[in-house]
Amino acid sequence: MGTFENSLTVSASGMEAQAMRLRYISENLANADTPGYRRKTAPFETELDGGRATGRVELGQVELDRSDLTRVFDPGSPLADQNGYYDGSNVDMVIELADAREAQRSYEANLKLFDQARQMSQSLLELLRR
Repeated sequence: MGTFENSLTVSASGMEAQAMRLRYISENLANADTPGYRRKTAPFETELDGGRATGRVELGQVELDRSDLTRVFDPGSPLADQNGYYDGSNVDMVIELADAREAQRSYEANLKLFDQARQMSQSLLELLRR
């Protein structure tokens, strides 16, 4: 049963990491028009147990994207400088939507793996009961 349990925990950690990734993507999309907002990213890291890789993943520390903020021309804005510009956000909708699609597909793949491992362990238990 150890292998099945390990499969379940590995796929569950992948689903949890992708769900958190989708949360950060949602925050980025919601703040795309917020002046001065910097895009959030979080790298995946391998979970270690006593220095040994477990196969599970987790999200690392949230990082802010340091790319340049867009300059927005709006002389009527209270945020505008003497030339009429202010700093917008560095969120690119196309990148965020592509990341969201990737996270969704990865989540679904982990879900299928989880379901397959569950079904296999259930079938094994039924065989052992006979």
